Amino acid sequence: MTDGITPNDKNIAVLTHLGGIFFGFIPALVVWLLKKDDSPFIGGQAREALNFQVTVLIGYVVAWVLAWVLIGFLLLPAIYVANLVLCILAAVAVSKGEDYRYPLALRLIN
Repeated sequence: MTDGITPNDKNIAVLTHLGGIFFGFIPALVVWLLKKDDSPFIGGQAREALNFQVTVLIGYVVAWVLAWVLIGFLLLPAIYVANLVLCILAAVAVSKGEDYRYPLALRLIN
């Protein structure tokens, strides 16, 4: 899907995915709210990043609750590494103009 995707669209999508590593769902939410109508590519990727970051946030909450029974302490680093790796994979894919769908993400926003 590289038809009609400008380099600026790709850059915004890359920053949206990478922003999730450092700032959680906030960058994806801001981009989705501001740019979803400007470009179908940006809107779709921001929605995908937002869905994934909300899924990660839910995972962190569950891990913190499970930390009371010591299982969560194993989940916290696993969630962090999965977020890091998948956000980088997403950024690389969208930099090429490809659509990226996160595995295991809850599709809460359509």
